[in-house]
Amino acid sequence: MPALIDTLREIVGTPHCLSALHDMAPFLTDWRGRYTGAAQAVVFPADTAEVSAVVRACVASSTPVVPQGGNTGLCGGATPLTDGVAVVVNLSRLRHIRRVDPANNAITVEAGTPLAVVQAAALEADRFFPLSLASEGACEVGGVISTNAGGVQVLRYGNTRELVLGLEVVLPDGQVWNGLRSLRKDNTGYDLKHLFIGAEGTLGIVTAATLKLFPRPRSTVTAWLAVASPAAAVALLSRLRGVAGDRVTAFELVGRTPLELVLQHIPGARDPLDAAYPWYVLIELTDTRPDAGLLELLETELERAIADAAVHDGVVAQSESQAAALWSLRENISEAQKREGFSIKHDISVPISAIPDFLEWAGQALEAAHPGVRVVAFGHLGDGNLHYNLSRPLRDENDTFIARTAEVGCIVHNLVAELDGSISAEHGIGQLKRNILTVYKSEIELELMRSIKKTLDPAGLINPGKVL
Repeated sequence: MPALIDTLREIVGTPHCLSALHDMAPFLTDWRGRYTGAAQAVVFPADTAEVSAVVRACVASSTPVVPQGGNTGLCGGATPLTDGVAVVVNLSRLRHIRRVDPANNAITVEAGTPLAVVQAAALEADRFFPLSLASEGACEVGGVISTNAGGVQVLRYGNTRELVLGLEVVLPDGQVWNGLRSLRKDNTGYDLKHLFIGAEGTLGIVTAATLKLFPRPRSTVTAWLAVASPAAAVALLSRLRGVAGDRVTAFELVGRTPLELVLQHIPGARDPLDAAYPWYVLIELTDTRPDAGLLELLETELERAIADAAVHDGVVAQSESQAAALWSLRENISEAQKREGFSIKHDISVPISAIPDFLEWAGQALEAAHPGVRVVAFGHLGDGNLHYNLSRPLRDENDTFIARTAEVGCIVHNLVAELDGSISAEHGIGQLKRNILTVYKSEIELELMRSIKKTLDPAGLINPGKVL
């Protein structure tokens, strides 16, 4: 539609409206390379007013709109469909930090601000923003909010939902809802911001957010431990929380297979321990006091765990660089898997107490159905979220295995449902799990979701084909 393209160029400026395929290409494929769509244009508005104008122009011509941030999602939620009729609205130019309010422990930022920039701005104000993801240098606030991202410190601080005080949103008709309140208490009817958190851009486009800040940690201790089993890891988590409470900020479970992929594909990665073990945990404790005695506390509990044969070996970081090296092993698993090739990925959650049973039962069921399957299991044991990814060890066998994604997924997701878990813990639904959602959500839940979508977006033009 040349007339629409001309209008979009008038709104955002010609350099910020791409319509040639070779220019649009980087924004039409998801991070994993699983989905590639098509679009009329990719536009880069500079502020909320331009986002609103773009949406109004698209609505007037019945053109679908696909919101996009850093394009680091894993479920195709920010990738347009293949029909080529949509306009991708990339928010990466909306990256101003509007206000930092240390006394209120709040920061207001625009949707295109990279997560790492928010973290740095908080530190400059002697505060702490706890959301931490492997992609934090590239992922942006709007996308993080739209997927209700989790990360490694949910155990202490909660998902993105718990970290948002207020939002600014361009609605599907182009109106702007300014809900950028920084209140902890506001009991004036429906809390509308929660409609948009985790909605994957299907109900509106988040353009700015007011986020919670916290006191800056002054002491940190990080450890990499070989544990006897996932059950031993769960018991160790319970033990540590019993003596350290919320000072246990991260507790990650890593299987030997994902560690080996990192050692193989990530330059400079090295095994922290001399021997190989089936399971590891990466633990972080923090405190706002510099003299909190975290090292002594952790070492005392580890001595007991070793005496009980729950922990086989381990290393405690003696410097920030050593801690960073340990964290890089965990954070580079997804990148290592990407370099290894396609796998069948599952982002599931079950009650923490059910994690050992899930790992045992899922492993048995999959091995029986697909002998020789390679299980890459890791994740946030502290909040019950596992990334449970499957492939064949030999590349020439993997294409056939990937073609059986639906069959394999049924084994995993049915077990998750039996354990009262969720088929998506933090990555969202997007295109990847849209059809699967109808199997595991009740009809009343689905109908409520459809009703909300129809009310806010009756024409179905905002990120169509995602979630529902």
